[in-house]
Amino acid sequence: MVEGGVATADKTEFTECWRTVWKTPYIMRLALSAGIGGLLFGYDTGVISGALLYIRDDFEDVDRKTWLQETIVSMAVAGAIVGAAFGGYINDRWGRRVAILGADVVFFFGAVVMAVAPKPWVIVIGRIFVGLGVGMASMTAPLYISEASPARIRGALVSTNGLLITGGQFLSYLINLGFTKAPGTWRWMLGVAGVPAVVQFVLMLSLPESPRWLYRKDRVDEARAILEKIYPAHEVEQELNALKSSVEAEKADEAAIGEGMITKVMGAFKNKVVRRGLYAGITVQVAQQFVGINTVMYYAPTIVQFAGFASNSVALTLSLITSGLNAVGSIVSMCFVDRYGRRRLMIISMIGIISFLVILSVVFIEASNHAPKVSGIETAHFGTNSTCPRFLTASDASRWSCMTCLKADCGFCANAVSEIHPGACLDSTKAIRGDCRAEKRVFFEKGCPSRFGFLAVILLGLYIISYSPGMGTVPWIVNSEIYPLRYRGVCGGIAAVSNWCSNLIVSESYLSLTEALGAGGTFFLFAGISTISLTFIYFLVPETKGLQFEEVEKLLEDGYKPRLFRGKKEKSKYQVESA
Repeated sequence: MVEGGVATADKTEFTECWRTVWKTPYIMRLALSAGIGGLLFGYDTGVISGALLYIRDDFEDVDRKTWLQETIVSMAVAGAIVGAAFGGYINDRWGRRVAILGADVVFFFGAVVMAVAPKPWVIVIGRIFVGLGVGMASMTAPLYISEASPARIRGALVSTNGLLITGGQFLSYLINLGFTKAPGTWRWMLGVAGVPAVVQFVLMLSLPESPRWLYRKDRVDEARAILEKIYPAHEVEQELNALKSSVEAEKADEAAIGEGMITKVMGAFKNKVVRRGLYAGITVQVAQQFVGINTVMYYAPTIVQFAGFASNSVALTLSLITSGLNAVGSIVSMCFVDRYGRRRLMIISMIGIISFLVILSVVFIEASNHAPKVSGIETAHFGTNSTCPRFLTASDASRWSCMTCLKADCGFCANAVSEIHPGACLDSTKAIRGDCRAEKRVFFEKGCPSRFGFLAVILLGLYIISYSPGMGTVPWIVNSEIYPLRYRGVCGGIAAVSNWCSNLIVSESYLSLTEALGAGGTFFLFAGISTISLTFIYFLVPETKGLQFEEVEKLLEDGYKPRLFRGKKEKSKYQVESA
């Protein structure tokens, strides 16, 4: 490799990954066992979207208060911020394996609390504990997999964590559908989350610590024993020598900067190499959230209802399609991430995301503009006591549409002949909803009947297809390999915290944004933020495919510039270009 350049990975195609794990199944055992942390992450992300529909039915306060719905969703994210930050400390002090085991215990406790919650505030407490577990697992699982993987297939194996995240989301929608008719609906949906935590806990008890962490703690014989199970015999000494060189350099640095957590954080930002790694790592983690993906994951059924599908079961079924596409996209990522590179996949992904967000915005705006009218005759049919209070006193009642009715915190009872014909604007109470449905009509509370409904669902699917192979999995891969070993735990924690903070902002504000801007305006806002994020990725994130960790450090030390902004001397240093 030319100094400062990017080496071409040897046989980085997806088939090489399967060839390697077929010969050495122990590698896949490590990856899948740790990757269950991704399954927990994905399940929690997806399950709340369906459970929220039924929590609203059981608790009138939740149904009427948007901020309470956002709090139930986002408190898991708040817990994850703390979990990710604390997880970085645990990773460096006690190891990756201990961090995963601790995450399982906390997650299981939170799932039990949610399942037995008698009040909304107890659900919130359970969500906080689940979030703590998810936060610890989200930054530890890819780190463990990365450090236990040969460099040539590292990206594909870390992608298994992304696959299990999306697989967990898909599983959560299936389970949500399975419990729609069961007594306790949402309690089963949330409680089942404890099962994979127990499974991972048992599996991890029989697995070793990360070989890189063991070597860092001078447990060389233990590290060698694990590397002998992972690498061919002729590569073990080479890997140990690389670890030795890296650890010696780290210890020399630590002698100057110290070992405390605060000292490490300060040292990370003072160190040019680590700081550049953080610029890239934090950029991709923040961008992953601000493209709006978790509005789709947390509120997918609600978004489908915005598109004009009022039934809970129909909304869940259509949401299952988007979740399935997300899982398929993760498989695509595993196939191509080591062949075409991290940076290229992210840039292509972002271009697709921005395009479909803009089109989605237009579709939702058009659907709103063509919402069915409110009929005074249809409304009077249910009696004055059932009519929306603000409709009764409105001076422009004749111009009201379904969207006007919903913005007045009321419900739209669709016309019995056709949903797109003028309907009734009624007070949104359980009794009145029942009266509407008793006449075989559909009662809309989140969105209006629309001819654009299926188009919106198709575009959501295309948005997911654009997101999943690139921005869905690659940011975690980048963060698992871009930091020097001595800072990997703390920097991974910082990046994960940035991810969860961004997630919290998005999940806590989404329903409020849709009330203020409408679904179309909100998607357009995400498109604008995504454009800014693409610019940052283009300028700050280098290509790391196929590189040893030591080579990544050298790349960051030399500094990264996109091809168009390099001088002739800089261009000559690169063997493989990233677009």
